Amino acid sequence: MLRWLIGGGREPQGLAEKSSVQTVGEEQTQNPYTELLVLKGHQDIVRFLVQIDDCRFASAGDDGIVCLWNAQTGEKLFELHGHTHKITAIAPFSSSDAFEEKRHLIITASADRTVIVWDCTSGRQVQKVSCFHSTVKCLTVLQRLDVWLSGGSDLCVWNRKLDLLCKTSHLTDAVIFRLTDSNNESEGWNVLEVKRLVDHQDNILSLVSVNDLTFVTGSHVGELIVWDALDWTKQASECNFWDSSVHPDVQPEIKLSQSPNETSVQHLTSDEEYVFAAVGKGIYVYNLQMKCVIACQRTAHDSSVLHIEKLPNRQLISCSEDGSVRIWELREKQQLPAEPVPTGFFNMWGFGRANKQANQAAKKMQENTPMYFLELVGDLIGHSSAVQMFLYFGELGLATCSADHLIILWKDGERESSLRSLTLFQKLAQNGDLQLKL
Repeated sequence: MLRWLIGGGREPQGLAEKSSVQTVGEEQTQNPYTELLVLKGHQDIVRFLVQIDDCRFASAGDDGIVCLWNAQTGEKLFELHGHTHKITAIAPFSSSDAFEEKRHLIITASADRTVIVWDCTSGRQVQKVSCFHSTVKCLTVLQRLDVWLSGGSDLCVWNRKLDLLCKTSHLTDAVIFRLTDSNNESEGWNVLEVKRLVDHQDNILSLVSVNDLTFVTGSHVGELIVWDALDWTKQASECNFWDSSVHPDVQPEIKLSQSPNETSVQHLTSDEEYVFAAVGKGIYVYNLQMKCVIACQRTAHDSSVLHIEKLPNRQLISCSEDGSVRIWELREKQQLPAEPVPTGFFNMWGFGRANKQANQAAKKMQENTPMYFLELVGDLIGHSSAVQMFLYFGELGLATCSADHLIILWKDGERESSLRSLTLFQKLAQNGDLQLKL
């Protein structure tokens, strides 16, 4: 079921106290998403969205149902039933057999301790595995090796036919494993422990691969660590997200204490240059080459930021527990001339060569370090509860899912209007109702 709405959304309900969150004007001239489609197919929280191809995606959540959708029209293609409890993980998996036509599959795991493989073209269940002793909490597909992994109390490796290739006991610590394919057919595949990541002070909540040489992890207490993917050593770290002296442009907040959710690195995304971190209610941009935070919005939302993604043209999208979806643009600040070094009594504790050298170093850093900021350019208000995640489909728009049981397709209003006009023009031309006057 779907509804078509035009105009952007509704105003948020009044808050108990005045919010310090940045706002954007009603016009939102840089926000293209002025039309939306509301998709109804779930009866509980929708937690997952995965892209199948350029125009299809799947949704899943706590009702145990998987829905397949057309990202252009919002049409529900299939409703897949097979799990009896909430879905805990989902992953797309394309077949790569050279002797058969390529098939788009999805794998789902559930709290009912089963894993199901679905055919996205027919909507049929391909195979089901029920041999798990505990809930599978994550699924990862290694397309190049034509295998997939399930993680829970055990780490298991499977082939496309759902044959168990090997398994190992999952450890409570963060562990790096190496998957090897033995030349000896009797030995087959094997999982070897390579290294335990013990540098974090608390549980790792998020991980992103930057490239083949680098990956980044974020922890429950706000630590971000950059790792070398070849020798597994720590390249850099950032633990000062909440130190106002490190980010002097931000107005400090007066608090007696901070809950863990306010400092947790909930999600990470990256390109070759930056890592974008959702930390508590804020968004931070970390420069991998400079090894420092170059821009931040400490209060990007009224509640914790759950998901963040990089878009083209230096833009970001974030979603939050507060039910909002926001579009940001990374912009460079206008450089101001350096202030002269003060003299006299108030500088008595900083006189001498050391202070002069420090000022010169600070000035040099100011000249060489471009300053950036995150500007709010769009605010998408349509969900009434926490927005769990989203998918970006380029020209087709943006899909979001929420705890309000809904999926929303956000559309470029100008593009949709042009498409409707073109469709009408073609229809009139076919019916012979279009007359050209010379």
